[in-house]
Amino acid sequence: MLSRRNFLNATLRSSSLIALAPTVPGFLAQAARAAAPEQDSRVLVVIQLDGGNDGINTVVPFGDEAYAKHRKVLRLPTDQLIKINDHVGLNPAMREAAPLLESGRLAIVPGVGYPNPNRSHFESMAIWQSARLDPEEHNGAGWLGRGLDEIPRPVEGQPASLYLGTGAPPLALRGRLAIASAIERIDDIVLDAPITSAGTSTDDNDLAAFVRRSTLDAYTTAERMAELARGRDSSARYPSTGLAERLRLAARLLKGGYAARVLYTSQSGYDTHSGQLPTHGALLSELAGALRAFLDDLAASGLAERVLVLCFSEFGRRVTENGSSGTDHGTAGPLILAGPRVKPGLAGPMPSLLDLEDDDLKMTVDFRRVYATILESWLGIPSRSALNGTFDPLSILRS
Repeated sequence: MLSRRNFLNATLRSSSLIALAPTVPGFLAQAARAAAPEQDSRVLVVIQLDGGNDGINTVVPFGDEAYAKHRKVLRLPTDQLIKINDHVGLNPAMREAAPLLESGRLAIVPGVGYPNPNRSHFESMAIWQSARLDPEEHNGAGWLGRGLDEIPRPVEGQPASLYLGTGAPPLALRGRLAIASAIERIDDIVLDAPITSAGTSTDDNDLAAFVRRSTLDAYTTAERMAELARGRDSSARYPSTGLAERLRLAARLLKGGYAARVLYTSQSGYDTHSGQLPTHGALLSELAGALRAFLDDLAASGLAERVLVLCFSEFGRRVTENGSSGTDHGTAGPLILAGPRVKPGLAGPMPSLLDLEDDDLKMTVDFRRVYATILESWLGIPSRSALNGTFDPLSILRS
């Protein structure tokens, strides 16, 4: 895949509309900086938990009498849980999430799913990312891409959304107009060659002027990112994990004034069919540690109020453990929201482990209600087109 960095360099080196010169004229550079993003615009950070997270052992209903019945090998000791209330607690591996709960920065929506659940990783993830139940609609735009299509584009030369990781941006970010890009490290948006001044035309409607504006916007962005890349970022403390490094990158982009409204990344490994306890514990520890470091970093930088984090998985796991000390593909599960603007704790009752449907949890919240809340109450975007319908928002965010 042609990276953004290589594309920009190739364009700048080959275009006959760019006159070779060592510097950008001062007045043009100032104009480009004047188009920088608003510093108070809200940003959504999405963490996709790939594989189907076992929600029952993430947000543990220890007060439900059926928990011990269904989870004999995988049952987590009640005295080790991070208590949310007298009936529910977090997996003890999520100890770094405890300060987030105590400081009012962690919310959990239990029982999130969709009608007629699909247990295929591919199909279920396509449903979550597209916000469409019909498989015929899974090859087009995603819910965030459609939403971002409804609002003005960011600064020229910057995408509306960024995927932090390897590979192409996910379906969720695809739109008709909104541009999605992918980066793995901050150097991907630090240009190799100096960006030079454009031609002398003053007609803002001609091609030369367009290339000049786009070039200067790219220059300004690249310079901000170069400053961040050169800096040590010594005040931030992150665990030495892959997810933490990606969230550190997200924080540095926010500190640099990057204009994307959505930053998206993923954490894989949640398909725990066997030997679940150590694998699942390690994953949740990585998630909680990265999340706390990210939110603390943003708080220290004065940016936390702008950011909401959404953590989701394509489905939960079966209520009853299997014969391999693991769990198989299930249906509904908890959804995690984090940031200083959430209403902390549980946002609604836990699904009953006694009242099941086909031996699986019953959905209590349609995921599109969560999406509607994020689009309208957080990003300020109409949700009807993005979700192909009207869904009642949830009371999970503080105004």
